Amino acid sequence: MRLVAIGLVAGLFSALFGVGGGIVIVPLLIGMAAFGTREATATSLGAIVVTASAGVALYSLHGKVDPGYAALVGVPAMAGALLGTAAQQRISTRDLTLAFSLFLAGVGVWLLVG
Repeated sequence: MRLVAIGLVAGLFSALFGVGGGIVIVPLLIGMAAFGTREATATSLGAIVVTASAGVALYSLHGKVDPGYAALVGVPAMAGALLGTAAQQRISTRDLTLAFSLFLAGVGVWLLVG
């Protein structure tokens, strides 16, 4: 039931704000479902496929998706995901968790100040 609730929250935040994977799913999987950092990240990436597909389908129905721009962002993002996954395997779990926490705090401050 926790995983269903995490998915529901992630989908809601994804549709409302364009976030859901790393910023919502990963912390909830770690904190509420006792996933390890790497497992939470991998699960989040898998869930993004489903969430993004549903979201892009609905936005496309309203004519809000520009395929050219989506490709300009998506192709480099795919390359970044491959590089990030390779890098993640070389970083200790503690350092990875600390870096992710600092990233989330930084994003929060940036959104509040900027």
